[in-house]
Amino acid sequence: MSARAARSQRSETSIDQRICVVDDDERIRRILRHIFETAGYAVAEAASEAELLGVLKSQHIALVTLDLTLRNEDGLSIARNVRSFSDVPIIMVTARGEDIDRIVGLEIGADDYIAKPFNDREVLARVRAVLRRTQQRPKTPAANADEIRFGNWVLDMSGHELRALDGQVCRLTSAEYNVLEAFVRHPGRVLSRDFLIDVIGGVNAEPLERSIDTTVSRLRHKIEIDASSPKLVKTVRGAGYRFTGTLRN
Repeated sequence: MSARAARSQRSETSIDQRICVVDDDERIRRILRHIFETAGYAVAEAASEAELLGVLKSQHIALVTLDLTLRNEDGLSIARNVRSFSDVPIIMVTARGEDIDRIVGLEIGADDYIAKPFNDREVLARVRAVLRRTQQRPKTPAANADEIRFGNWVLDMSGHELRALDGQVCRLTSAEYNVLEAFVRHPGRVLSRDFLIDVIGGVNAEPLERSIDTTVSRLRHKIEIDASSPKLVKTVRGAGYRFTGTLRN
């Protein structure tokens, strides 16, 4: 990359785009810091969950890279804890190659997954892609909001009821309502079929995976203007579904 291109690339990086690198290996933190700072990002570091929480409380963090296998802590548990109070994008970092780790990481709320050893260009490409995607993500409504509006609908979470803007009630089965509420509570995130099975109180079994597809199809026919070309609930091939509606309190 030429010096001019590098300067142009850095100039396009927002001053708010500070990345927190979480790893208990100082060498790995140094490598990632170099990659990110060269690309124009500000960098914070943490070697443990306690340090990460301190950084999140004291600084505006645009994205977290989180090592899956810290020496004395579980990266998946840390990601789960962070996700319980924050929507900050998380990219899991690991030397493992097992699909199950990647799937579990994504299901608990991680936004992407990269493996060691690092390819600088791939790391930056994934970071930029996650930042672009999450910056366009619909904002989650206030946790204590009783009514959330999207499209031509109002979801009354205290009354477990979906209404059109004219007040007409849309009758939903309990499974349809639970799936819709899960979508509204996780806007912009890919929700796997296994996750949605848990939402409706099922078990992880193939017939229930087909049941989730049927439930989503029925829900689309009730809330979409054109169920054959859905605008609110998108299918993510091989992964699950994503709610893309704009939420309003």
